[in-house]
Amino acid sequence: MADGLFRKVLIANRGEIALRVLRACHDLGIRAVVAYSDADRESLPVRLADEAVCIGPGPAARSYNSIPAIVSAALLTGCDALHPGYGFLAENAYLAEICAQVGVTFIGPRPETIERMGNKAAARSTMAAAGVPLVPGTDGPVETLGAARKAAAAIGFPVLIKAVAGGGGRGMRVANDDGEVVRLLPVAQAEAQAAFGNGEVYLERYLEKPRHVEVQVLGDAHGRVVAVGERDCSIQRRHQKVLEEAPAPGLDGEIRAALFAAAVAGARSVGYENAGTLEFLLDADGRFYFMEMNTRIQVEHPVTEEVTGIDLVAWQIRIAAGLPLTIEQEAFPPRGHAIECRITAEDAAADFAPGVGTIATYVAPGGPGVRVDSHLYTGYAVPPFYDSLLAKVVTWGQDRDEAAARMERALTETVIAGLPQTAPFLRRLVADEAFRRADLHTGFLATHLERLVPPAGSTGDR
Repeated sequence: MADGLFRKVLIANRGEIALRVLRACHDLGIRAVVAYSDADRESLPVRLADEAVCIGPGPAARSYNSIPAIVSAALLTGCDALHPGYGFLAENAYLAEICAQVGVTFIGPRPETIERMGNKAAARSTMAAAGVPLVPGTDGPVETLGAARKAAAAIGFPVLIKAVAGGGGRGMRVANDDGEVVRLLPVAQAEAQAAFGNGEVYLERYLEKPRHVEVQVLGDAHGRVVAVGERDCSIQRRHQKVLEEAPAPGLDGEIRAALFAAAVAGARSVGYENAGTLEFLLDADGRFYFMEMNTRIQVEHPVTEEVTGIDLVAWQIRIAAGLPLTIEQEAFPPRGHAIECRITAEDAAADFAPGVGTIATYVAPGGPGVRVDSHLYTGYAVPPFYDSLLAKVVTWGQDRDEAAARMERALTETVIAGLPQTAPFLRRLVADEAFRRADLHTGFLATHLERLVPPAGSTGDR
């Protein structure tokens, strides 16, 4: 290591997060190697990397999700650390364990922490022991239909059937009565097994129209844990986040302080190292409940960076190198307000059907208070194998109104031609009266979607 940091980092990911990590490495004076699939051979991260190594064909199972291919790439290129980004193997405890065995530092938490917090039932019991409030639910997986019916009756309907592994809404179903438990339990189990290789599910009370508020934490190898602000991620579609903002609008100062204290206590209870996020549901009375912990960098991390001035990815690298946190909890009063919109390759007018194609024209927005994290360029062929995220547009303002106005402008300026994309839908969302008055809850899009979807034909070539 030079200056206490790594000499060379393998970036085991693609798209905008690979580019984000690459830039952080270069800012720190670290050489970066991008591991890429054959489908990403002409991608921007590959073009900008110090070195690049092909790890397999387009399908993720044979490239980005192949631990042997990724570890071999790190060893063959002489990397002393590996950054997994988000998605793919970012929360794979086995990858972290193998990295340790071969002398490559995994830029993330310890394998046992990933494993424990990746199992939602185990995470719930861990947080309960740390005194973090939980949504009423089962203490662990439900083994039989009879046990599930009994637990649902005790919890009270509606109940949420949730996979103990994974996320993104897969293996998740809402049951409004006993009959729906009988019908939906095997559906959730089968979906969880197919998606995560683990069909176990647990039950918890389903909260009606809560807010989804998460707390960003950083922990180092010397026992320090700090909360680096909160984000509101309530604007979701099918349990997938669409828009995030920081700080959470209208959050009472006492509730914010209690959230931070709970997040720090929860992270400290597992000796958390590196960047992580504890996600909570907030009810109409201001009570909050732990939902899950993500042991990686989040897609929405830029909004926290914009209101704190903290480079979270750079801190991931420093912490993994053994350097201590040099920032205090009190250093993060939010400065202004930031909003992030995720532009995806989907047609909002066709029930968000995904699409692929070649970018005929790409013009990113700019001006005061605008940041764009994207791997696009004119002529780039979007491959069909991966997540549909094309770009994250982030705006900052002195207050929420200014950030929203800048977002509306930025989305108007954005040109992504050649395939369907969601910028026109997002522009209508941020201009919507209900959004502007911060009437936020996880059912927001389900409630307002009809008026937010643009007319057919307006979601593609612009």
